[in-house]
Amino acid sequence: MNTFRNWANRIAAWSNHLTAALLLSMFIVFIMQIVFRYLLGWPVLWTVEWVTITWLWGILFSFAFVLNTSELIRLDIVYYAVPRGMQRVFDVFSGLTTAGIFIWTLPDAWDYVTFMRIERTAAFLWPFDFVFSIYIPFHISVIVRMLLVAWSGLFARPLPEELETHPESHTHD
Repeated sequence: MNTFRNWANRIAAWSNHLTAALLLSMFIVFIMQIVFRYLLGWPVLWTVEWVTITWLWGILFSFAFVLNTSELIRLDIVYYAVPRGMQRVFDVFSGLTTAGIFIWTLPDAWDYVTFMRIERTAAFLWPFDFVFSIYIPFHISVIVRMLLVAWSGLFARPLPEELETHPESHTHD
C-alpha cells in the first residue's frame, strides 16, 4: 500500500508540474502575441492557437489529474444548510445522476474525438483528435469521481481528501 501511495504522490506532483507548465507557456505565448501584434505589427496565427489548446488541455487535465473532489464547485450554501443525512442524499443523487449521464455519453464522446482525426488545426496542422484527446481522460475521471461521491454518501464515509484539514478551507475555521 505504501508503494502505491508513493507512486500516486509522484503522479500527482508530475501532474501539478505539467499543469503549471501549460499555464506558464500559455502566459508567455499570450505576452508574445501582444508584442507581435501591437508592438511589431505582425499578426501571427500560431499564438492564438497555442493559447487556445493549452487552455483546453490545462482545464481538462487539471480536473482529471490534479484537483481533489473536495475542490470541485458545489452549492455550499444549500449543501451545508441541511442536516448530514440530507447532504448524503444530495451526494448520492448528484453522484449517480452525473456519473450516469457521463457513462451514457462516453461512446458518443469517443466517437467525436476519433472522428475529428479528419480535421487539422490551422497553424500547427495537428489532427484535432490529438487536440481533443484530453477530453476522454476528463470524461472518465468525472465518472469515477461522481461514483466515489455517491459511494461516500451511501455509506457515510468521507472521501480521503476530505479527511485532511487545510488551513485555507473555510469549513475548518
